[in-house]
Amino acid sequence: MGVMSRRVVPACGSLCFFCPSLRARSRQPVKRYKKLIADILPRNQETEPNDRKIGKLCEYASKNPLRIPKITDTLEQRFYKELRHENFGSVKVVVCIYRKLLSSCKEQMPLFASSLLSIVRTLLEQTGKDDLRLLACNVLVDFISCQVDGTYMFNLEGLIPKLCQLAQEAGNNERTLRLRSAGLQVLGSMVCFMGEQAHISMDFDSIISVTLENYIDFQMNPDTMEDQWVQGVLKTEDNGSSFPDISKKVSLSDLTTKPELDLAMDTSKSPSYWSRVCLCNMARLAKEATTIRRVLEPLFQNFDANNHWSLEKGVAYPVLTFLQSLLVESGENSHLLLSILVKHLDHKSVAKQTRLLVDIVNVTARLGQSAKQQATVAIIGAISDLMKHLRKCLQNSFESSSPRDGINERNADLQVALENCIAQLSNKVGDVGPILDTIAVFLENIPATTVVARTTISAVHQTARIISSIPNISYHKKAFPDALFHQLLVAMAHPDHETRVGAHSVFSILLMPSLLSPWMKVKIMLMPWMKKSWEEGNLISDVSANHDSHDRPNSFKRAVLDGKTLTSLRLSSHQVSLLLSSIWVQATSAENLPANFEAMGHTYNIALLFTRSKTSSHVALVRCFQLAFSLRSISLDQEGLQPSRRRSLFTLSSFMLIFAARAGNLPELIPFVKVSLTEKTADPYLELVEDIKLQAIYVESEEGKIAYGSEEDDVAALKSLSHVEVDDSHLKETLISRFMTKFVKLSEDELSGIKQQLLQDFSPDDVYPLGAPLVYGYT
Repeated sequence: MGVMSRRVVPACGSLCFFCPSLRARSRQPVKRYKKLIADILPRNQETEPNDRKIGKLCEYASKNPLRIPKITDTLEQRFYKELRHENFGSVKVVVCIYRKLLSSCKEQMPLFASSLLSIVRTLLEQTGKDDLRLLACNVLVDFISCQVDGTYMFNLEGLIPKLCQLAQEAGNNERTLRLRSAGLQVLGSMVCFMGEQAHISMDFDSIISVTLENYIDFQMNPDTMEDQWVQGVLKTEDNGSSFPDISKKVSLSDLTTKPELDLAMDTSKSPSYWSRVCLCNMARLAKEATTIRRVLEPLFQNFDANNHWSLEKGVAYPVLTFLQSLLVESGENSHLLLSILVKHLDHKSVAKQTRLLVDIVNVTARLGQSAKQQATVAIIGAISDLMKHLRKCLQNSFESSSPRDGINERNADLQVALENCIAQLSNKVGDVGPILDTIAVFLENIPATTVVARTTISAVHQTARIISSIPNISYHKKAFPDALFHQLLVAMAHPDHETRVGAHSVFSILLMPSLLSPWMKVKIMLMPWMKKSWEEGNLISDVSANHDSHDRPNSFKRAVLDGKTLTSLRLSSHQVSLLLSSIWVQATSAENLPANFEAMGHTYNIALLFTRSKTSSHVALVRCFQLAFSLRSISLDQEGLQPSRRRSLFTLSSFMLIFAARAGNLPELIPFVKVSLTEKTADPYLELVEDIKLQAIYVESEEGKIAYGSEEDDVAALKSLSHVEVDDSHLKETLISRFMTKFVKLSEDELSGIKQQLLQDFSPDDVYPLGAPLVYGYT
């Protein structure tokens, strides 16, 4: 009767042994899928897989989906059996069956996906069998390309560590290059899949690490890479199996062109090529600020740990340039890359490494050169962050106790890099308007602390100088932006005298860049660490780089003679009035130094120049004369200010009268004013240059030199003031007479108002934010 199988004996077999079902096993009908599998598996391990027979099995599975679990159980059992016996030909055939199922039974994938992934994991663990691991990568690429949702995302994530290990295979021979290429191609497909499913794996950092390792290998030694790689490549056959073929050669031109993002397995490309494919897919993954930051942060941290930021030797710049070009081509905002790169300067891994900060800022500046010109929130925010770093850099230099420890030199290098980066990004904004608004925000709540206030206004000064040549679109032919104007007025009344000078300088640079201010001379004297960099030309903060300091009076002269404004911005009548009120408040401060008087004279010049083109220019001109007369009266008062300050105030007010006379085309008044400016009344710390500029005289501290404001200087100042002989009443009468002649078209009431105003003392504007003038008692 033969041997009977327990599986085919019916339940009634124990009751009736005459049942027709009790037949020999050889006579039982064999399941068709088992027969098909048996026919497919080769008896000779060198035999090629039979595509026709594999197709029949897959066709049977597609028509009988309920049989698929049993088919995969059979295939799994046979796979592990053949693997134990090292029958690798049969193992490859089983894998080929699974690959065919992927293409012919896509709708039934849930029925065999778990079995397939289990086999792939086992193949990847065969560290001594390269062909099996390559075969696993082939299957994975096919499997990923068939996914329509994230059902198996968790299963795929579990394979990432093994794939990363494969992509890090040591050596540069044919074998290792094939393995690394295969691993990287799967990782590239996986990153692409993550982008489609809006999911980033927890092991994404590892993917970035191996991607950079292979990218760097080519960047560092491309010639060797080609020599090693062209010795052999892996050719993917049409039937899905992979076998070595050294007949194909890859040229370096393939490595320098952008990769085509196909998902078909191809290890004929080098690991460098597939690393760039991974970068391409990472760029696609960065669709918004959150995801691009998630992509870039581990990339930056890898650059930090391996010191890859150097423009000359590192790979950070070529990698980021490649990513930037991909973001531009995909229509994404590449400015986000610059913004996140600037924010990385605050990361704890680089915050205290000045040399590394310099390299990062240089990379940012270089990337900014190729960025699209567009005023985006991202690039404006990056400029704001750079200004904060510039302030911090200046503060570190200012607080450095020893100039020999190298800190100042490194900070000077960082300052140059930051200023250059601000220049590059500002040019890409294309409009100075948004940057002016950013500066206004930066100046809000400027602290009273001396060091922080000075470094804040210094950072703003440098930024203002940099952006002075950028076209003004949003504020074209409009009044100076009110927000920034208000913040500068507040800074002009700051308790620290140098901060006040800086505020005047910022105002001058933004409004009339050609009228250069001498504030940098003050900074060099107060910060000796800058002197060496200044002399060597390392600091681009040198305002004399593009203008000869000896030509400054001529610049003023041209501005006086030419009634046209030198910028698209202008001052409204209300702003001119507020400026004069600000000078009134500042002029009576007991903390003023010669530089402060020079700065006030400079701002007074600008206010006058912007009144010439107004239809009611006589109103502002009268106000300017009124301010000058009132300050001159205070300077001759025996009480209140310190003698040295009164002497400087007298010189300032006299200069203001002279310049107002020139601006108002009243030259006959100048001789009356200059009568009182003799050698005996001259201020040794202030100089009137060609009747158009008041300039502070800077003298380094020397033994025997009388310090400004000292007791000896006060005695000398009292002596100078005692020689002053002025008759302002006669001068006012002359001025009123000239006004009556010059403005004959004005009504009687308007002329009477002018006369009354000139005879009255100056009073600040009612809406001036800082209130009445501050007069400090002299003790």
